[in-house]
Amino acid sequence: MEIHALSRKYYLELAGPGEGDARGDRERILEALPEECRGAQMPLAVMRTLYPMCREAGFRLTVTLVQNGFGWEVLRVEPGDTTAVHYGAAVDFGSTTLVMQVVNLNTGEIVTQQSIFNPQIRYGEEILSRIFYTKDQLEHLREMQETTASGFNALIAKCEEDCGIPRGQYTAMTVGGNTTMIQLLLGVYPWPVFETPYAPAVQEPGFLAAAELGISLPGYVYLFPSAANYLGGDIISGLLAAGIDQSERLSVFIDIGTNGELVAGNSEFLLAGAGAAGPALEGGISRYGMRADTGAVDHVHIQDGKLQIHVIGAAQGGTQNSQSAGAPAARKDRPESTDAPRPQGICGSGIVDLLAELFLNGWVDALGKFQEDASERIIQVRNHLDEEREELAVCYAWASESANGEDLVFTQSDVTEFIRTKAAAHTMVAYLIDEFGLQEEDVARFYLAGAFGKYLDVEAAVTIGMYPDLPRDKFVMIGNASLEGARKLLLDARCLADVERIVRKITYVQFGEAGNFVERMHAAQFLPYTDLDAYPSVKRRLQRR
Repeated sequence: MEIHALSRKYYLELAGPGEGDARGDRERILEALPEECRGAQMPLAVMRTLYPMCREAGFRLTVTLVQNGFGWEVLRVEPGDTTAVHYGAAVDFGSTTLVMQVVNLNTGEIVTQQSIFNPQIRYGEEILSRIFYTKDQLEHLREMQETTASGFNALIAKCEEDCGIPRGQYTAMTVGGNTTMIQLLLGVYPWPVFETPYAPAVQEPGFLAAAELGISLPGYVYLFPSAANYLGGDIISGLLAAGIDQSERLSVFIDIGTNGELVAGNSEFLLAGAGAAGPALEGGISRYGMRADTGAVDHVHIQDGKLQIHVIGAAQGGTQNSQSAGAPAARKDRPESTDAPRPQGICGSGIVDLLAELFLNGWVDALGKFQEDASERIIQVRNHLDEEREELAVCYAWASESANGEDLVFTQSDVTEFIRTKAAAHTMVAYLIDEFGLQEEDVARFYLAGAFGKYLDVEAAVTIGMYPDLPRDKFVMIGNASLEGARKLLLDARCLADVERIVRKITYVQFGEAGNFVERMHAAQFLPYTDLDAYPSVKRRLQRR
């Protein structure tokens, strides 16, 4: 792999000063650098280290250079050859989780990947809560910035501990984060992100000294630019990873979590939009909803009336087999498999599976309404927000099977809310494709990004109408695309031009201002869709049933 990292190290063996050569140490070093680094700047702090170090080392030196946004800057000069020790960090700065990779800048190898929860969560799970906390409150803004920087430093410490490479050797960092996260890291008010006309205080921060941000690293941090208030640097980084603007064929890039961001385009255009998907895809709508963590049900299957679940943390093959409908012992017996942790709740991918299986097996109808006689697992429960009201629910783990000793249920209210969320995702895709007079069959690649996209079963997502009924080989799971793009740029400074081109090419659509968006969303609140002919593969499966 050819590497053109944002940080470079060069070992120089130079002739020292002598008769007829009285050049300064600074000038001697800068003139010896490769042509591509000519014009590099050397800060005063580095100049102060040159004497007597250069002479004591016999002018056998290693020079570390970093990109600073204007060109190359000398970060340090060291005695001897230290070129083998050369590392950088790539970060996905999510509103819930920070993920960091430490990368060998000589080989491209990932030496460790660690994550922590975003410490901003203490100010609110939702981004809007954090925005309101800092509104017109300078002390609160400073507090949030310091908290954010402390999160980065905690993550760096975690990486240090795991790989044994001290942070002083991480000479460059790249960060992909949504627009609000970047404002808070910068310590600038995020309120304009939320208030019309939605013009952030800073959209393209570029390279900043790590120390200036309160991050304990020696070099510079590159922050990916945002294209709009709700289309941030994490999506720009993801687009860099996917490379959809490099192809003549139409591709769709979608990253759905609490918010949903979507980009459709090719080498000629990029049309983008974003909207609130709500907490449903992270399990947040249900009383027993949870993130994709140990104990979460992430996959569901119904076979011959038996509901089977898979729990995160299970060994391979560690599926819990619940009893068949109509078997009274189901509510009393422990699950047959003991190699999996007991379920604590259900995450987004598990909800998609559950709803698809309920629909295909006739436990819910096209409106998502439970069919009470379809299974013993469809039971009456009290609504957890209104104890006076009862509603139907499906029990995917009886009390004897669950970690907390309670029936784990997904209620009629949960189903209704989730269908609204999937309708939003469906409509965003359809709207952007229609805007350019294209058809779904014109889509060559459908990139699913983010943690939700990584674990999602595409067949289930198509079954409920979240995504179009395309040939399955068109779907590409790229997982944490923001992190992938951050690492790609870290290892190849030439990608800076690609990032700039992507941002300039994007046309942003405010879905909330689209004339018929709400009406189209209502039409998508069926399983899989109002017109079943738009989902031929699902229609065939229903007919076989």
